[in-house]
Amino acid sequence: MSDSNTTDFTNPSTFILQGIPGLEAAHVWISIPFCIMYILAILGNFTILFIVKTEPSLHGPMYYFLCMLAVSDLVLTTSTLPKTLSIFWFNSREIHFNACFTQMYFIHCFLEMESGIFLAMAFDRYIAICDPLRHSAILTNPVVAKIGLAVLLRGCLVILPLVLLARQWPYCRTNIIPQPYCAHMAVVNLACADTRVSSYYGLSVLFCVKGLDMIFITVSYIQILRAIFSLPTKDARRKTFGTCSSHLCVILAFYIPNLFISLMYRVGQNVPGHFHILIANVYQSMPPTLNPVIYGVRTKQIRGRLLQLFTHEGT
Repeated sequence: MSDSNTTDFTNPSTFILQGIPGLEAAHVWISIPFCIMYILAILGNFTILFIVKTEPSLHGPMYYFLCMLAVSDLVLTTSTLPKTLSIFWFNSREIHFNACFTQMYFIHCFLEMESGIFLAMAFDRYIAICDPLRHSAILTNPVVAKIGLAVLLRGCLVILPLVLLARQWPYCRTNIIPQPYCAHMAVVNLACADTRVSSYYGLSVLFCVKGLDMIFITVSYIQILRAIFSLPTKDARRKTFGTCSSHLCVILAFYIPNLFISLMYRVGQNVPGHFHILIANVYQSMPPTLNPVIYGVRTKQIRGRLLQLFTHEGT
């Protein structure tokens, strides 16, 4: 299909994904770190799922939530990176109109789900540290399953109007998306209509979902830190903090780049457009890659089981 951006159609049958505009000559080289991140994300998250499934001592709330995070990471990376790599390697830039909005739905749905999973993990750490005697009584398997279902339904239902609103706009200006995937605002900005409703709803989701999650996570960790610093010995404080350090690292890996990108889009007008897009793609790919590495390195039980697995295979 031609890359012409002047058409008279009401809605195109396909969109054209540009990859990283301005860096087309370097697409093959840019693909190398993204390919490595995708492979690491797939291997790492499947390894987490395998270890938790095969190790009975890890059948607890913290590790069930970790499995939910691993599944979410797998879906999130598979929603974007295969198409991104096909653009970089084969110049396969076309994406069907409906496929574009399906990809948009999966991206934003699972981003919201990850935020909810982090909140659930913060609640688990809060109960484990601040009320340890009731931890097993409060976070039973049925309760964990209900929390997981609530996180899934919240992500699916909150993002559905976002995508339906975006899909109903007429796209008669251009069908070229200056991204390697169908991000919400990148697509909506192509519409030849007043799309403020989409923008307002997107902002309300950002503040009312992720914003509230961040507030509740912050409150949880304030209470956790108060409980840790009230412990009598330095060794006890260190060991207790170690039980939530992995969770704190993955939260920072998820929220800090998100905040940085939001600020960059609003105040970094002098930053080249291709840099915006490249950093946004790194943010999209980095947390699913880092999460299993962080938990594998910093969580004693997972690290021990992983070493045991490789040692056994080596003998």
